[in-house]
Amino acid sequence: MSSLRAKIQDVFNEPACEQNRGKDAKARKEGCSKPLTPGAAAGGCAFDGAKIVLQPITDVAHLIHAPLACEGNSWDNRGAASSGPTLWRTSFTTDLTELDVVMGQGERKLFKAIREIKEAYGPPAIFVYPTCVTALIGDDIEAICKRAGEKFGLPVVPVNAPGFVGSKNLGNKLAGEALLKHVIGTVEPDDAGPYDINILGEFNLSGEFWLVKPLLDRLGIRVRACIPGDARYFDIACAHRARAAMMVCSTALINLARKMEQRWDIPFFEGSFYGITDTSEALRQISQLLVKKGADPEILGRTEAVIEEEEAIAWKKLAAYRPRLEGKRVLLNTGGVKSWSVVHALMEIGIEIVGTSVKKSTVEDKERVKQMLKDDNHMFEQMAPRELYAMLSEHKADIMLSGGRTQFIALKAKTPWLDINQERQHPYAGYDGMVELVRQIDLAIHNPIWCQVREPAPWDCQPAMKDELPRTKSETATVQAFKKFAGTMADDLGEC
Repeated sequence: MSSLRAKIQDVFNEPACEQNRGKDAKARKEGCSKPLTPGAAAGGCAFDGAKIVLQPITDVAHLIHAPLACEGNSWDNRGAASSGPTLWRTSFTTDLTELDVVMGQGERKLFKAIREIKEAYGPPAIFVYPTCVTALIGDDIEAICKRAGEKFGLPVVPVNAPGFVGSKNLGNKLAGEALLKHVIGTVEPDDAGPYDINILGEFNLSGEFWLVKPLLDRLGIRVRACIPGDARYFDIACAHRARAAMMVCSTALINLARKMEQRWDIPFFEGSFYGITDTSEALRQISQLLVKKGADPEILGRTEAVIEEEEAIAWKKLAAYRPRLEGKRVLLNTGGVKSWSVVHALMEIGIEIVGTSVKKSTVEDKERVKQMLKDDNHMFEQMAPRELYAMLSEHKADIMLSGGRTQFIALKAKTPWLDINQERQHPYAGYDGMVELVRQIDLAIHNPIWCQVREPAPWDCQPAMKDELPRTKSETATVQAFKKFAGTMADDLGEC
């Protein structure tokens, strides 16, 4: 436990973060993310965060050493996509029971599970994740993984991120530490070149990185490793031979990018593939870093040619949507890198941002939002469901972009809603992704269903009949009871 505590402390001390460097020693140790309070793991624990980062490595077997519920709650919690292997879609767990804990059978059961996976699937590697239970009872995961790796002749990687050590963001970083310690640099590629790069923090949600990779291919730039989206174990093991790197989500893997720069001299920058301007700027910065590392400067000219061509195509497609969307108001209830990257993308076509959540965003993310919106009042850390409902029901926004957790607030307020988080069904990265995002917003806002659901209920606008026959006492009582029931229902629906 003391070694784990020291590792966590090292992760929080992030010298690559300008704001963290400016803090005093005590504040620096606390890091940039809020620690979990007991019982407040709704946003994800450290184990969940580690699984999010590593599960998209598609040809690896991910084994959860824990009771069954730990794996059931975390499996498939991201909409990442694979272009090949599907082993990552199989759920492996040791299914630890109370009897196993009492009798001390946890380590033996783990070793047996590793052997069974090796014999049945033959993966290039097995990642083992302890959780709260197995960490508390003291199972020596690292020793078992080392012994199993020697016995079965394949890498068995311990990922020490039990849920109780902290937040999901901390788990992301601990996953990066596991890759640094056990995976990256363990294989030497025989085809390293001057145009190899790493993409860090890209999860390939809904396959959106596949909209960006063809642009890099046209420039002759090879993605040595995309961590973790659609990744292969061998690619990550060879990632130390890349010449440059791009950070897509700094809150997740900034420690991985910094330490790879320290160990293997791989410079990195933080960028975004959301929006036309940000995509173009990311391509420029990648090319510039490669030139600084020895690539032919002619790549800069090719990059500008590709940018000019792709921007012209994208703006031509977006021209059809501008008259329909210009001036529309969007409430963005997400966080992290999307708090500023999606804001910038939408503002490019004239959409007004009435608010954006900066939950889970870094200090740098918040500064970018301030520069874009010119007003701190449009930023909020967290908005209660009641406040979200009030804002939408008062028609202060024409659409809300958020995750699935808050979709029913928008639907209850009879306001269009679009999924922008990891469960989304459409890719929004790159030039084509920007066009798709605008298209989906247009479809949502102008869907004719909203005109219908906002109309008064039939019983509220039914005209009285002039020749209506007089009602009996029982009929009158029934009508009054129905009106009272309808009014009560309307009051209940009006509450958040």
